[in-house]
Amino acid sequence: MKKTLTTLALLIAVAIPAASQAAPMRPGPYVTGFLGITVPKSANVSGVDYTSGTGTNFNERVEFDPGVYVGGAGGYDFGFLRLEGELSYKHAEISTITGSTGSQLTNPDGSLGALAFMANAFVDLHNDTPVTPYLGGGIGFASLHLSDTYGGAQHGLLYSEADDTVFAYQVGAGVDIAINRRYSLDVGYRYFNTDKANFNGDWVTVHGMKFESHNVAVGFRVKF
Repeated sequence: MKKTLTTLALLIAVAIPAASQAAPMRPGPYVTGFLGITVPKSANVSGVDYTSGTGTNFNERVEFDPGVYVGGAGGYDFGFLRLEGELSYKHAEISTITGSTGSQLTNPDGSLGALAFMANAFVDLHNDTPVTPYLGGGIGFASLHLSDTYGGAQHGLLYSEADDTVFAYQVGAGVDIAINRRYSLDVGYRYFNTDKANFNGDWVTVHGMKFESHNVAVGFRVKF
């Protein structure tokens, strides 16, 4: 994570001088909303299952289906640098749970959600066209929600519903397509990751779960 953030900081430091010379600054506040798809990576988890009365330890790999990615942001555009606060939500259904022996639990039914609050910085690479590339990232925190998850031959309880709040960060890039001086479309990619969460459910505890994902979204931005 530190290497990723350091690389991002170096890219921004190099891009700011070029961006500031490419086009005149057009400062002003803005708001944006976006909708897209999240593709989570698998997570290796461990925990203890108390549903049988005595605790049983387990180690599993959890995989997810692609899910929804939605959010909004508000900030200030300095002309070549944008600073913003972002609220987003990602949700994905669990597709596969594989035990330490390699066997898969049948028909898992559960989900993982991430409500993220991020402080972002983006560098706009202005040019002589309506299409403005940008790059940047942000840090913040995410509230992760693991639903009750059922599966296996008896469709029993695998994971108990629980929540945890963890550190989060993201990096990404995209293009802003100007409609006019006030409105624009945003097509962007974000790599999003969180620290590992500890879900202390009523019957099952799960440790090591995180929401690491690739995300693509289309947004609409209004500048004031």
